[in-house]
Amino acid sequence: MNRKILMLTLLIAVAPGMAMSASVYKWTDENGITHFGDRQPVGANSETVNVRSGTSSSAAANRPSPQKRLGEFQEQQQKEADREKETAVEAARRKQRVANCESARSNLKVIDSNARIRIEENGELRYLSPEEVAEQREKLEEIATENCEPEDQS
Repeated sequence: MNRKILMLTLLIAVAPGMAMSASVYKWTDENGITHFGDRQPVGANSETVNVRSGTSSSAAANRPSPQKRLGEFQEQQQKEADREKETAVEAARRKQRVANCESARSNLKVIDSNARIRIEENGELRYLSPEEVAEQREKLEEIATENCEPEDQS
């Protein structure tokens, strides 16, 4: 039983190789017609023909055309450029947030030092009232809260 299975396995393994190496013969009959066959003709001179197997026509049909490949390449480049632009915008926005945070914290330190704060209005200098100082403190705390906390990654 084992010999039969071994022989069957060997035959199945060798059969495709034998089929691929089969010879093709070419000959011309008495009427001048050229024939091709897998068996050598009797009584006629024939020559062996090398047969090359290439890719099937379905493989060539599945390959995208050069125009389509170019379009896909250009689309990919556009996506990469958009991504880089988005990254640059994000970096600029982060830098602006850091600058706003530092400015707000610095101004809060000045307000908290109980110094008199002088502003210029219409070309004239004047000191802020305690109510205006409190108002400015609230605005600066709000700016610091918005810009100094980590940004949501949603």
